[in-house]
Amino acid sequence: MSGFLPARQKMVDGQVRPSDVTDLRIVDAMLAVPRELFVPERKRALAYLDLDLDVSEGGSARRFLIKPAVTAKMLQAANIGEGDRVLVAGCATGYTAALVTHLTTGPVTATEVDPTLVAKAREVLAQLGLQRVTVRAADAAEGDAANAPYDVIVLDGATEIKPERLYGQLKEGGRLVGVFAMTKPPRATIVTRSHGDFGNRALFDAVVPVLPGLEARPAFVF
Repeated sequence: MSGFLPARQKMVDGQVRPSDVTDLRIVDAMLAVPRELFVPERKRALAYLDLDLDVSEGGSARRFLIKPAVTAKMLQAANIGEGDRVLVAGCATGYTAALVTHLTTGPVTATEVDPTLVAKAREVLAQLGLQRVTVRAADAAEGDAANAPYDVIVLDGATEIKPERLYGQLKEGGRLVGVFAMTKPPRATIVTRSHGDFGNRALFDAVVPVLPGLEARPAFVF
């Protein structure tokens, strides 16, 4: 892992800090978590590049680690606090969930629909000793109602539909962050639950892959 330390530092200095990520907890987390372990071995040389990196292992759908700067900016907007309960929806191999463990002492739940990636995420998180993360096999749109409500829900990708089930799993005052691709250009957005209602605020333009289960249904054509 030590061979990747210069690349990790370059990622933070060249991608994360210039993107107005000023929360030092996030900077420290991205320096501490070995992103290369969450990437197939044949692609580890690409682990710290400014791209959405395909980590699929022959599953039914392509899955990605989204760009480091986009991940960092969304986590900063989520304002994860000490003890917050967090859900990472569509975690792929678990990289974002690993970052979240550095931001809260509360439990972290991560969902992923591809069983091969579920196994990979569990393996890597266990290797790193991150025992507070529970990885569950589930569609990103379903979330994890059994362990709701959550203070924060992070979409580890984009959605083309309103993720209503996830809205319902937020605590009062809870926040959901993700890239909303219902409009063009897609925008990273934060949704806040207040008095039973949901308000949203656009954060920044971002283009990332859409999560399985959160795709728009094709319009019916006569």
